[in-house]
Amino acid sequence: MKYTLIPLCLLALVSWMSYAADPAAAPAPLKVLMITGGCCHEYENQKMILAEGLSSRANVEFTIVHEEARVKDDRTHQISIYKKADWAKGYDVILHNECFGAVTDVAFVDSIAKAHHDGVPAVMLHCSTHSYRAAKTDEWRKCVGQTSMSHEKNRDLHVKNIKPEHPVMKGFPMEWLDAKDELYKNEKLWENFVPLAQAYGEDTKKDHCLVWVNTYGKARVFGTTMGHGNETMSDAVFLDLVGRGLLWACDKLTAEGKPVAGYEARQK
Repeated sequence: MKYTLIPLCLLALVSWMSYAADPAAAPAPLKVLMITGGCCHEYENQKMILAEGLSSRANVEFTIVHEEARVKDDRTHQISIYKKADWAKGYDVILHNECFGAVTDVAFVDSIAKAHHDGVPAVMLHCSTHSYRAAKTDEWRKCVGQTSMSHEKNRDLHVKNIKPEHPVMKGFPMEWLDAKDELYKNEKLWENFVPLAQAYGEDTKKDHCLVWVNTYGKARVFGTTMGHGNETMSDAVFLDLVGRGLLWACDKLTAEGKPVAGYEARQK
């Protein structure tokens, strides 16, 4: 059976047309703070792939903080914006795409999580799930929604949509190929974790959830462990998925999986 995935930016075309005659009537774009950098991934390219891809799917504007450690592949680096009081203030959602797994400063990690616990929505991509895993606190893991400490080798993943009725997943294929990616192993799923898609682990001989939503304190959180390479990041299905997840986290996605009126991509 063939499945057709309608791009997110086309799902609400009729709704957008109602604003076309009066652009001033449209809501202001969602302010997205993307925090990125760290080891093992091409963040210089990924930040642009994400910013451009998501901007063509939703009414968003990006502020990007890309910070690397002074020493290559130093996983203990602490991103400087997190050290500021009210670091997330003024943003509608934080998109995490970072990879600093060896940070052990509990107070630092808890302060990142607290901004979300207090109500700022989050989108967690790929290695953000493994970030801060060396810290002896569970607050970041509760925020993400799962505990994961390792992944399987890079290979093709066959993703299964296990909750097609959820607004984030409506209209997506029941199965699709995520080429050349890493399957993160679920060690613990926290209490508010809702699995949306999974793939089979060749090492563990069991399924692992790789797309989900979560509630942490007052915040909605969307997460996926997909996204190791630029091929996945550039894939239309992946970008549609993250676009949907971001809108859901901001409570701007209808029950039918369409952007709330005014939050479709603005036409240029």
